[in-house]
Amino acid sequence: MLDMELIRKDREAVATALAKRLDPAEVTRALDEIQRLDQERRTLITEIDAERQRRKAEARAYAQAKRAGEEPQVAAPEAERKQLAELESQSDEVQARLRTAMSELPNLPADDVVAGGKEANRVVKTFGEPPVIEKVRDHVELSRALGLVDYERGVKLGGSGFWIYTGVGARLEWALLNYFIDQHIKAGYEFLLPPHLLLDSAGFAAGQFPKFYDDVYHLDRESAPRGQFLLPTSETAILGAYQDEILETPKLPLKAFAYTPCYRRESAGSHSDERGTVRGHQFNKVEIFQFTLPEQADAALDEMLAHAESLVEGLGLHYQRTLLSAGDASASMKKTLDIEVWMPSTGKYKEVSSVSWAGDYQARRAAIRYREPGGKQTRFVHTLNGSALATSRLFPAILEQYQQSDGSVLIPKVLQDRLGTDRLTPTPR
Repeated sequence: MLDMELIRKDREAVATALAKRLDPAEVTRALDEIQRLDQERRTLITEIDAERQRRKAEARAYAQAKRAGEEPQVAAPEAERKQLAELESQSDEVQARLRTAMSELPNLPADDVVAGGKEANRVVKTFGEPPVIEKVRDHVELSRALGLVDYERGVKLGGSGFWIYTGVGARLEWALLNYFIDQHIKAGYEFLLPPHLLLDSAGFAAGQFPKFYDDVYHLDRESAPRGQFLLPTSETAILGAYQDEILETPKLPLKAFAYTPCYRRESAGSHSDERGTVRGHQFNKVEIFQFTLPEQADAALDEMLAHAESLVEGLGLHYQRTLLSAGDASASMKKTLDIEVWMPSTGKYKEVSSVSWAGDYQARRAAIRYREPGGKQTRFVHTLNGSALATSRLFPAILEQYQQSDGSVLIPKVLQDRLGTDRLTPTPR
């Protein structure tokens, strides 16, 4: 969440940044309420401190009188003895309301992130050229003809939005994942295989809760009284693993990656550009993550972006990089750049990676800090994450960009050894 001290000291700057994402009137109402609660909390703390000091003074006077053989004053009436407890209860309630109000504020966008929605996104890089294909077949048709995906049995098993990779299709999916894993290890990231079920505290720490609470699959409270959900991305798990920790400063940046399936309640698309495996309730993704010192964050963002793009370039796919506007980026992130692959059947680009910098927003929610060298003071780390990569859109992009006029599909060179072939050919019927 945001720094309360920053709101106190420079409300105007905070309001200006938030107005890139929210209606200015909404920003004003939110900050007014937050500052009112903050002032109420501080007043109560002052009253609590004064009451504690008064009671300490009374206790000292009582003890002195006893030592002097004098008759101590009668203890305070019951109503006065309850006063401190009532003040503390009020303070706890106000603090909880303030925390809730603060948790609902989005992150402050970086200076170079503009206001607006998708219409304000800006393409900042293009790699390669769209392949020239005489008669384009879409990935659903190709995957059926090549025997790679069984959509009907996937629906039979899980309902709408699920599928089964079959035969060479399953091997192609696994080859992609192994390709990513090998490259991340070479780049110095530590490999993690986290639980798929996480506590609600991890969702809050990542900034996904409370706003997107209903977008994930939750266990019922009888089965999970502490609150558990199926992770929507392993970003949530990697960040959550380090909650309430003070990281060793010399070991920063700390670089980790994880492979997991991702589970989301979002509806599978019925539009032509969201058919097949492009959007579903379960898909595979490898996520890279860094915890850094504040001064390391810019370099980390550049490094992670270049690393994710190198994977797409290694596959020989045409793509573009897009700087997202404030309104189109995740509310938890200061800055997000998407890597989007070309889909010939629709003439559109589809995001396969979002590389994002959260500043200290997530670290504040998760209480992840570092200790300044030579001092006792701790500060919040910065966090960055990136999909590297999600396969459910790369798989269709490979089929469509590498399709041949005879119905076959060429295999990217970096995957040929893993599959033992350089070409997929239609399955005889």
